[in-house]
Amino acid sequence: MDLNKYKNKIKKFADDRDWDQFHDPKNLSMALSAEIGELLDIFQWLSSDQSKNLSEKDMILAKQELGDIMIYLIRLSDKLNIDLEQAVIDKMKINEDKYPISLSKGNATKYNKR
Repeated sequence: MDLNKYKNKIKKFADDRDWDQFHDPKNLSMALSAEIGELLDIFQWLSSDQSKNLSEKDMILAKQELGDIMIYLIRLSDKLNIDLEQAVIDKMKINEDKYPISLSKGNATKYNKR
């Protein structure tokens, strides 16, 4: 995925609508949280098995919400001047250190609870 391509496309979309005035980090993080809540709503009260086998309608909704989440995430990273790709690389390195295979394989215990 070319994040810069989408960052520019999202920025143009917001600029064309004069929405930049509303897109500060506080508002974008709140909007991101709201979209995550909408994704959670799809899965609320489903069993684990049901969550793996969504209806066609719920799959469409999940796809749309994931799209919204990604749009807000890209926009927020742009506003904060964070290279999202590098942030993922850096965080994966931290996670590898926190969760070494020898301690974490097949184990869902959080690193600070071992």
